Amino acid sequence: MFRLLPCSSIKILLIMLSVNIFWLVRVYPPAHNTNAGQSVPQLKAEAMPGCPQNLEVVNKPLPLPKYSFEGALPVKNNNTISLTFDNIDLRYGRWDSQQMYKIKDFAVVGDQYAESSEASLICLATQSSVERLYSLPQVAENWRGPLSVALFSAGNEEYIVLRYFVTYLRLCFPNVKANATFHILVPREFDNLPTVQMDTVNIKNKYNCQYPERTLKALLKFRTAKTLEWRQKNTYPQNHMRNVARKGCQSKYVFLTDVDIIPSINSVVQLNHFFKTARCEGSCAYVIPTFEIDVRATFPRTKDTLIALIKKGLARPFHEKVFIYNQYATNFTRWLLSKRNETAVSVSHTVTNFEFLYEPFYIAIDKVPVHDERFTGYGFTRNSQVYEMYVAGYKFLVLSPVFTCHWGLQRKQARPAWREQQNNANRKKFDVFKSEIFARYKNDPHL
Repeated sequence: MFRLLPCSSIKILLIMLSVNIFWLVRVYPPAHNTNAGQSVPQLKAEAMPGCPQNLEVVNKPLPLPKYSFEGALPVKNNNTISLTFDNIDLRYGRWDSQQMYKIKDFAVVGDQYAESSEASLICLATQSSVERLYSLPQVAENWRGPLSVALFSAGNEEYIVLRYFVTYLRLCFPNVKANATFHILVPREFDNLPTVQMDTVNIKNKYNCQYPERTLKALLKFRTAKTLEWRQKNTYPQNHMRNVARKGCQSKYVFLTDVDIIPSINSVVQLNHFFKTARCEGSCAYVIPTFEIDVRATFPRTKDTLIALIKKGLARPFHEKVFIYNQYATNFTRWLLSKRNETAVSVSHTVTNFEFLYEPFYIAIDKVPVHDERFTGYGFTRNSQVYEMYVAGYKFLVLSPVFTCHWGLQRKQARPAWREQQNNANRKKFDVFKSEIFARYKNDPHL
C-alpha cells in the first residue's frame, strides 16, 4: 500500500512538476529555424512515419476516475522533483542484434510489478512512440495487472519529454505507478541529436490529471526541427519494441498490443479465471477481438454494451473500412452472435479461415516466434510474425466476452508517400522472409 503524503506536500509536488513542464514549453518553444531551414509546423503536419496511427484524435477527458495524487516522487535537497529515469545512463545498455538500437530493460519498475506479476497469469506487453503515450492511463485503468511498456526515444529532446510525461503519469495514475514497468530503446544516433539541460523555475499554474493528451501535446512542442527531421527520415522500430516489451513480462502468458489498443474493463480478472483451467492441445494463441469506437461514445463496459454501440453505428470491427484483411479471419459475425450476458471467459470459436496478412491481438505463452526485426516502419511488422505462427502450426482460438477497443472510426485515406515507400520496402523483405519460413518449417500453406 502507498503511504499518502499530507495534502500540502502533494500540492507542492504538483506545482513543482508543473513548473518543469511550463518551463520547458516557455523557455524552449518550437524552433522555427534549423540547419535544414525547415520549421516545426511544416514537419508536424504529417504523422511520424511508422508510428501506430490514430486517424481521429481524441482530445477530450479520458473516462478515468478523478484521481488525486495518491503517490509522490522523491524530493531532492534543492526542492526539485526527482524525475523518472533519474538514475538511468543511456550510454550503457544492451545492443540489438545489428547494433542499430541500444536497450535499457527495466528502466523503471512499477512499485507493485513483482507482486502483480506473481499474482497474474497474464502480462500485457505494449510499445509506444512518445506521441502515443497518452493512451497508457486508460490501458492501465482497464487492465489493472502487470504492464510491460517499451518506449522509443529518438534523441535527447524526446527523452526529456518522456521523463517529464512518465513522471506525470506516475504521479497522476496509481495503476501506472503500481503496475507499469518501462523499458527504453534509443537509436545509435541518439547522442548526435540536439541536447539540452533540464532546470526548474517557480510557477503558480497547475496541470490537470484528466487531460494526459493535452499535457503531452504541450511537452511535444519542446522538440526542435532537427529531431523531427530525423524521425521523418528513419523508420520506427516496431518489432524491436514488441520484442523488448514481451521479454519484460514475468507472467506465464503475454498479451501483446499497441499502446492505443484499450482492453475491456476487468478483463485481467476474467482472463486469469479462464487460464487457470485452460487446456490446449499443441500450440495455441487466444485472439481478443478488436473494435474501433466513435470518439463521441462512452467506452463499452461489457460485450452487450459494445453490441449496442455497433447497432447504433458507433463501433465496428477494427480496420473494417481501412484494411479488412487485417482482422477478417477473427469472424466477428460469429463472435457477436455468441451467447449474451456472458461473464466467464470461454472460447467462442476457432479461426478456420486464416487469411494472409491477418494480424490479431492475441494472448500466448511467450514461446511464440520473435517479431522479425528486419521489418521496421509500416507494413508486414505484425502479420509476418502471425504468419510464421500459422506455418509453425499454431491454432488461433477466439475468446469471448473480452475485447479490446481503439478510439476513432477510421477512414481510408490516401497513403502518404513515406508510408507507401516503407510498405514496398518491407514487401520485398517479406518475400525473402517467406522463403526462410518455408525452409525452416518445411511447410507451405499456399496463402
